[in-house]
Amino acid sequence: MYENSFPNKRFKHTIEFLKKHVSNSETILDLGVVNPFTKIMEEHGFSVENTKGEDLDEDTSTITNTEASVVTAFEIFEHLLSPYTALKAIKGDKLVASVPLKLWFSSAYRSKTDMLDRHYHEFEDWQFDWLLKKAGWKIIDRKKWTNPPKKIGIRPILRRFTPRYYIVYAERI
Repeated sequence: MYENSFPNKRFKHTIEFLKKHVSNSETILDLGVVNPFTKIMEEHGFSVENTKGEDLDEDTSTITNTEASVVTAFEIFEHLLSPYTALKAIKGDKLVASVPLKLWFSSAYRSKTDMLDRHYHEFEDWQFDWLLKKAGWKIIDRKKWTNPPKKIGIRPILRRFTPRYYIVYAERI
């Protein structure tokens, strides 16, 4: 998954935001398979259960059958054709979710070798906010950050100033 670059900055911002809004006594269902960030959450004392790789557009049974009080979704919703379905299926009252933001100077991400590693959506912040509201969530806190690569060029310069990631803490209305 991270052959050439481990997303240290993204993971640092994400764990800080999570710790701000979720206590270690709460259980987490993390949408997505076990990954390096799952291990980081566990190292910080969180009890984490992951989905198993099922297509969350088609099968929300893990979401609806969990006893977890918090659902996390870090860079997952952009891969779904209908993130609304997964958001509506969540039974818990707390959600911490992040998405990559749409960049006006770059097209949406698409892996040429992995059909599952493609972005169907890259959101503007207002679009993600609207999706959450329509699915029955109220945003309590939000944060954005940049992700500049260590490269030379126009796009890398623009990435120093243009937020790439958007994270929210929301509660069920």
